[in-house]
Amino acid sequence: MESKISGSKYMELAKWINEQIQQRELLPGQKMYSENELQKMFGVSRQTVRHAIRVLEQEGIVRSVRGSGTYVNDDRKENLTKKMRVAVVTTYVDGYIFPRMLRGIENVLLDHGCTVQIAFTYNQSRREKQILEDLLDQNEIAGLIMETTKSAIPNPNLYLFREFEARHVPVLFLNSFYPGLDIPHVSMDDYSVGYKMTKYLISMGHRRIGGIFKLDDLQGRIRYSGYMDAMSEAGLEIDEAHILWLDTDDIHVIQEQRQRVLNRAKGCSALFCYNDEVAYGVLGVFREAGIRVPEDLSITGVDNADLASIGETGITTLSHPMEALGQKASENLIRMIHDPFFDANYEFDVEIVPRDSVCEWKGD
Repeated sequence: MESKISGSKYMELAKWINEQIQQRELLPGQKMYSENELQKMFGVSRQTVRHAIRVLEQEGIVRSVRGSGTYVNDDRKENLTKKMRVAVVTTYVDGYIFPRMLRGIENVLLDHGCTVQIAFTYNQSRREKQILEDLLDQNEIAGLIMETTKSAIPNPNLYLFREFEARHVPVLFLNSFYPGLDIPHVSMDDYSVGYKMTKYLISMGHRRIGGIFKLDDLQGRIRYSGYMDAMSEAGLEIDEAHILWLDTDDIHVIQEQRQRVLNRAKGCSALFCYNDEVAYGVLGVFREAGIRVPEDLSITGVDNADLASIGETGITTLSHPMEALGQKASENLIRMIHDPFFDANYEFDVEIVPRDSVCEWKGD
């Protein structure tokens, strides 16, 4: 059995014991293997065994009785049921993604008998700090689903997330993640977002492909990486003069960025836009400037929002799972609450949704 233990030995041992409990090989209230038995079974030191048991005790999975041994906790499930209040914190409540995503989250949590506490940061770290401090003060939640706030820039609130970890409250990030924390996330595969759409534009004959990316959210940086790799694989040069970086405030008022958009798009045959909101705004900018889409310049979005299909020119976009993403986040958090060793990371694949805003390019 020595092959079962590798890497961080005590964590692997703790994970194995927990799996035995989850699979009901060890039942609530049952005395588990002794330290000597675990040492012999896995060929590890007594210190490693004790460290693993300490981790399980901190998670409330087992309890040690002096002079008797270690037992599977028989009241863990009952305690979890009593505490199944889940906090859900997103950046916004409105917009084309959030209502459906929140519906998916709420449906699953309610089906599991949870009560749901919802709050919104409006993509402001100050507001995020206030919400997290309130949740820690209340100390009543069994888990937290959290959408990150401006995840591409240093965040002053990481210590608060570490406090949730110290209290063994599972946290799951939504849509993105903070690179400085080892906390799982459920999101789109943002690298594929940039890569697949750029490959699609290349397949349509485009060579001079510009882009509008979000500066202060990690999704924008990762999508740019996908765009960059697709261009590189095709042997195409990335011209920085055709790349426009916008922050959260800029994206919400794309018409005010009119001249910047026109300057970056000049000389391009296609433009990858960070999302459908940006693409819809760009479509209006081009219309006012007399630029025909797609005859003069093709544009694409991301999310397959309703606004991508309204108007005279439907926007070629990428699918967003929305409600399914919310459901998956809730399902994974529930698993984390009952199994602290569960790997809750999940990224949804994306598919091209072709519409009228892209045409085959036959120019130079």
